Amino acid sequence: MKTRIDVIAQEESYTNLSTFKDVESLNEAVRTYRDIIKSSVKRADVQARLIDLLEILKRHSCKYVGVSFLCKNSIADKLEVSYKTVQRLMKKLEQLDMIRQVAMKRKSDMLQTANAIIIQPINEEVSDKAPVKSPTKCPTIKTSSNPLKQNLINKRNDVAVNDFMKDFSPFPGKSRDGRPATESLLTNEDNFKQAEFVGYWVPKHFASLVSYFYKDSLTIQEFWKVVKQCNRVVNVFTGDRAFNSDQELAIGVRAIKEFVMKVKTGVQMNNIFGYFNGIVNNLMDKLYFDRGFMAG
Repeated sequence: MKTRIDVIAQEESYTNLSTFKDVESLNEAVRTYRDIIKSSVKRADVQARLIDLLEILKRHSCKYVGVSFLCKNSIADKLEVSYKTVQRLMKKLEQLDMIRQVAMKRKSDMLQTANAIIIQPINEEVSDKAPVKSPTKCPTIKTSSNPLKQNLINKRNDVAVNDFMKDFSPFPGKSRDGRPATESLLTNEDNFKQAEFVGYWVPKHFASLVSYFYKDSLTIQEFWKVVKQCNRVVNVFTGDRAFNSDQELAIGVRAIKEFVMKVKTGVQMNNIFGYFNGIVNNLMDKLYFDRGFMAG
């Protein structure tokens, strides 16, 4: 007997079905699921297709974080496989508790439309599916040397802190307020809260451009993470991505400029990173077939 469909395909429904607070949480879950697929699925071709499917769902789940409403025909075109193959891959991801599907109907005529595909957040049951290597021999009981090791680590840390503060203080061994360097660094929590350092893995040119509009280092890093996660893996065995680092940076810069112009014209954005994700995706889809850009 066919199940009655009660969920209407509209913005409110997709928002309620959203399973993640932000794009970074979604990315973290997908990275974990990728590792589980590699360790639990034996056939290399099925592994590759499952990972590609997961990447496509992730890329189209940023507006409502974790929820995609791509139809299976569109997914089949993107994967260059048949509709039936997509159905089998979806079923496998559901068996692994990585996604679930919710039947939807159109508001206009109340007829069935594409399912909402929801990427599930990580839970203990899913995490347990990753194989854990057990020791080959039962370890012997012996006295732990952890306290001694910890003392040595603490001493090294104290020396490092003092050396760090000497470089930033006009008075050797003291901070700018006259207190011992170690005491100043460890007790003045405001200094840590006010510190703004952009991660070394964010290209300087990109960080410099974004910093004109967003001063917060975490925001700058999040914009670059969107660029990185949109540059999908094209060869799961070698780890090769669609664009090299120079092309990736060029796309990121173009996307930021386009994003700024959209903000300037007053475009409403519920989620700035989700909107930026759409801009980057569109650029990458377009430039991937641009011979001049790919050859540059």
